Amino acid sequence: MNLSEDRRLQRALEGWQPKFLDWWQSLGPELPTKDVYLRTAVAVGRDGWAHFDHVPMEQYRWGIFLAERDGDRKIGFGKHKGEAAWQEVPGEYRAELMRLIIVQGDTEPASVEQQRILGRCAPSIYDLRNLFQVNVEEGRHLWAMVYLLHAYFGRDGRHEAEQLLKRHSGDVNTPRILGAFNEKTTDWLQFFMFTYFTDRDGKYQLGTLKESAFDPLARTCEFMLKEEAHHMFVGTTGVQRTVERAAELMAAHDTEDIFEHGGIPVSVIQKYLNAQFSVSLDLFGSEQSSNAAAYYTGGLKGRWQEGRRKDDHLLADATYPVRTVTDGRIVEEPVPYLTALNLDLRDEYVADCRNGVRRWNQALENAGLDARLVLPHEGFNRRIGNYAGHYVSPEGQVLTEAEWHRRADDWLPTDEDRARVAALMVPHYRPGEFAGWIAPPKTGINDQPVEFDYVHLREEALA
Repeated sequence: MNLSEDRRLQRALEGWQPKFLDWWQSLGPELPTKDVYLRTAVAVGRDGWAHFDHVPMEQYRWGIFLAERDGDRKIGFGKHKGEAAWQEVPGEYRAELMRLIIVQGDTEPASVEQQRILGRCAPSIYDLRNLFQVNVEEGRHLWAMVYLLHAYFGRDGRHEAEQLLKRHSGDVNTPRILGAFNEKTTDWLQFFMFTYFTDRDGKYQLGTLKESAFDPLARTCEFMLKEEAHHMFVGTTGVQRTVERAAELMAAHDTEDIFEHGGIPVSVIQKYLNAQFSVSLDLFGSEQSSNAAAYYTGGLKGRWQEGRRKDDHLLADATYPVRTVTDGRIVEEPVPYLTALNLDLRDEYVADCRNGVRRWNQALENAGLDARLVLPHEGFNRRIGNYAGHYVSPEGQVLTEAEWHRRADDWLPTDEDRARVAALMVPHYRPGEFAGWIAPPKTGINDQPVEFDYVHLREEALA
């Protein structure tokens, strides 16, 4: 983004930058570092955007990048289908577009705040580097949303950009907007589950905004999706390596209870999976939503891979099957498709999540073990939507409240589970060294060896 062409906008963002850096210093990564081997975006092209080097994190290039503009781009759905994409915000959609940008923007610093202390117990320098890569890119994604607020929403946008730094994850008085971003990240297994499940939700939300008729938002989200892929890689391979190590220890000691041998049992990994998956499903909102219908009809927010859908992209007469609880049973009924767009997106997400679980199970199968990980039923442990207020087991049985709570410790991490996992979270800062609960990766970052010195720590971090 060439800010030199808009001096007023440049001055506004220059005024916001010191506040961002203050936030980064106070609520960003806690572990003192000299520099980190980071991938830095320097251009939108395939070759230019992925530059690797050791960089002090406070000097990371918080650039604003939009995918290249297509001057012929047309709106692909809703009542404005076929019209030229908007380069400015239409007055009739100003409030709705600003709200979408605010909510997306609020998630970016929230996850950095949630992961602030994890550097203190990193299982390796390799993993520490991946954590910091995720953090700096979330910070850059915040910049991307702040740019849109400043550039297109005037005084209101500037005010909301300030608020993005005043809300804090888990704060009693000023929490983050979405519930999943106020949860504590207690350990690295939860971090891996977060980057697999919750960042994957981010992928799908960005995918819907990439279709937006508001072209600057669409182009911003298209570029963000390139970086989001690494976050999910961290989650996918982090859980994979945890499972691989668990399988090794189970086979070596002929027991599933491997805590005493320095590993995390598959049963506890399953509980963490259940918790993060259910919290992430709530991020999609209610299965039926008039707001989702309005966003689509107005052209503000499309469907995942809208261009590949084989329909009229209006959906006025279409229906979609929605699941709900009726008389103690889960039933399916057709509803107007426009009102079920949250569920359409969630169903795409769940299908994607299953791929990683299959990959994790392959490690168990390769070790000759019978244990398997599974996604719980979509109704399990839900607080938003049709399943809220109902008590559904991971297998999809509708239970009484008393029965559900009696068995909840078998399904979700207990305080004891988290304490025993936390006891394994001992830092390993020597290159090539890994904690005993996780297997090393097969390859390093950017063709570097696994034992590469990815992070240089300050002396006080090693004290």
